[in-house]
Amino acid sequence: MATAANVHDATVLPDLLHGGETQVWGDSAYQGQTDILKKHAPKARDLTNRRTRYKGVVNETERARNRIKSQTRSRVEHAFGVIKGLFHFTKVRYRGLQKNAHRLFVTCALANLYLVRKRLSRPLRA
Repeated sequence: MATAANVHDATVLPDLLHGGETQVWGDSAYQGQTDILKKHAPKARDLTNRRTRYKGVVNETERARNRIKSQTRSRVEHAFGVIKGLFHFTKVRYRGLQKNAHRLFVTCALANLYLVRKRLSRPLRA
């Protein structure tokens, strides 16, 4: 899904969920969305990062949990690194959301192919 830059991530969360999820990972922008998660994905575990600082006091337990969650989420971020770094997708090129969304989806497909290029180039076993 592609949205305009003035749309916050949390407002489109219901559109991103199909209902069959078992886990929902996200950064702290999705914190506080448990009601929406329970409504649109009732079987999903909420694995979004939580704030670790409250009134100047750092909760070390929550900080350690966030670190583990971030290590798992970082695997997904490699695809975005390829999209931004290799394919130079840092700014929009066209006017209009539909054209830029099309370019984004094609770039995502190419990034997936780039990330599995070694597996695709192996000879088939007979």
